Amino acid sequence: MFERHSTTAHAAYNDLLRSLLDDEVAEIRGTPTRVERNGKHYWYDTFRVGSDVRKRYIGEDSAPLRARLKRHADLRARAAERRAHRSRLVRLLRAERFLGTDGATGSLLSAMAAAGVFRLGGTVVGTHAFRLYEGELGVRYGFDQSASTDDVDIVSFERLSLVLQDVVEPPAQDVLADFDFEAVPSLHKGSVWRWRQTRSNTLVEFLTPSFAESEDLRPLAALRVTAQSLHYLNYLIADPIPAAVLYRSGVLVQIPRPERFAIHKLIVADRRLEGADSLKAYKDRMQADFLIEVLSEDRPDDLAEAFAEAQARGARWRERIERTLSRLPDAANRLEALV
Repeated sequence: MFERHSTTAHAAYNDLLRSLLDDEVAEIRGTPTRVERNGKHYWYDTFRVGSDVRKRYIGEDSAPLRARLKRHADLRARAAERRAHRSRLVRLLRAERFLGTDGATGSLLSAMAAAGVFRLGGTVVGTHAFRLYEGELGVRYGFDQSASTDDVDIVSFERLSLVLQDVVEPPAQDVLADFDFEAVPSLHKGSVWRWRQTRSNTLVEFLTPSFAESEDLRPLAALRVTAQSLHYLNYLIADPIPAAVLYRSGVLVQIPRPERFAIHKLIVADRRLEGADSLKAYKDRMQADFLIEVLSEDRPDDLAEAFAEAQARGARWRERIERTLSRLPDAANRLEALV
């Protein structure tokens, strides 16, 4: 059985996340403007720099964002007060034994957030995302679940990256260079999607969903990087959610929905059995098993919907899921009970 954080700790995490979301709007310099592109609506901060009119992407239209935009003047005026409050919340969460992040990873994610990587569609996946479900779900992690990896994986949709018509500043590769990352050569001359830190061997990878049979390199215009395309990622990062990293006064990032993460891990675990990353399949199964246990109790409808959607995507999807579940009888029983 999993262990829960106190209601006080869970409330503090949600307060921290709410404050970080408020700060995204507090940074507006000009006039909030709604723009329609491809049938969707997006908000931009429209302002002048000399004689030029600039547009800075804020976010996709939603009721919570519209409510914040109405209060943006007040939010801007109270930014310093909120930052101090967030620092107190981070201290409280650490005292409640919430997982923090190491200084190297926290400072890197903070720099990426400041450049706009997550605001412009970047989604943290992998173990760093898994650890952040502690706050989203209000559950404690044991040693096996809390074991971290130095690697940072960031995924974004190529199409969304093009539609937004805004870019990170400074470029992601410049941010990485400031942290002593060097480009890892790829088979495609002039295209880089992986960076390795010279002093620690930490790896940062940029990924994007593949909508073709091949898994090639694709540009992410908004992030100003090239990304490796992979199958199944379109399912994983659909409708992502915000998350708060416990570093300094908090860092706002974006992660997949936990139910999609759990089902995607069932697929990835089977896929890795076929390649050089087979040792990582155990970790994939462990993370899926843990999340399915929590979600089957707390969010059964969300889990059932994500499971049904994955199964409906084709025989290959179902085969991979079934093969992994054959190794996870408890998870298989929980998912079967939802159908």
